[in-house]
Amino acid sequence: MEHRTEQLSSEDAANKARGYKAAMHNPRVSEPAKRHAEERLHDIESTGQLEQRDEEDKDQGNVARGLKAAAHNPRVSEQAKHEAEERLERMERE
Repeated sequence: MEHRTEQLSSEDAANKARGYKAAMHNPRVSEPAKRHAEERLHDIESTGQLEQRDEEDKDQGNVARGLKAAAHNPRVSEQAKHEAEERLERMERE
């Protein structure tokens, strides 16, 4: 099935991409719906409508809060927790 790719603002494209990514990782979403989300995400990514945000463009407070949450989340692997803690320490030194 071919999809028409609409022109979206970069913000709209990012919002749609987040929704498709969430659907792909949601255990309550059917496999056909996950495949559809993956196809649509690929469509959005291939158009170049998603802007890559540099680290310095991100809200550093949000980044730090996310790293702290990852470091304390029981569903996060020990390696990922360790990497989050190291990255948080680097942020605090800078």
